[in-house]
Amino acid sequence: MFDVILYTQWKWSRLIIVLGSLAGFALPIVSVQGAASGDRGALAAGALLQTVQSWGVLYPVLAAALGLLVAIATWAPDHRGRHVHALSLPVARWRYVLLRFASGATLLALPILAVLAGAILATWSATIPVGLRGYALALAARFALAVLVAYAVFFAVSAGTARTAGIILAVIGSVILLQIVASVANVDLDVFGELQVAVLNWPGPLAIFTGRWMLIDV
Repeated sequence: MFDVILYTQWKWSRLIIVLGSLAGFALPIVSVQGAASGDRGALAAGALLQTVQSWGVLYPVLAAALGLLVAIATWAPDHRGRHVHALSLPVARWRYVLLRFASGATLLALPILAVLAGAILATWSATIPVGLRGYALALAARFALAVLVAYAVFFAVSAGTARTAGIILAVIGSVILLQIVASVANVDLDVFGELQVAVLNWPGPLAIFTGRWMLIDV
């Protein structure tokens, strides 16, 4: 049963997985551009850290995007078929949901491995100044955790009806957009307040997405 669900899940989300894997592999390599071995203009320690940190903001964005898109792709066919196929299968509903979740998580291993491979290649090919070191494994592990957290959250949201999922995502997106617009307009508006602190700060459930994402650091 798992093999069948995994295969169908791959057909539905293969474009997302392939593009996410390519982006995940390229991101660490691009982040150390200018620090390649043999490059006469290799970046100094401060410049390298600044470059790596500026590219680092894309890791949580990629992780959240992968989790969101794969979660949506997981439930989209069931929503279109009004769950008739799922209810006709000789398996309990909870087991079917578990198989769905496991199949998506298995496919997400591909972009995670791509980030690991890209990070290893990037740290191997870069000229790292004295006092700094590469953290390819730690970065890939953090990316993996962020992907799985995002996938689990959006999987739970998408498991409901399409309308319910759309309303929840629209409300969240509207609140975030309102906060961004207020910040750009220099308006003192704290939409999130204590909720933001509880969710995004340690030990909040989404704290993994905040902070510095550094491939190379002290």
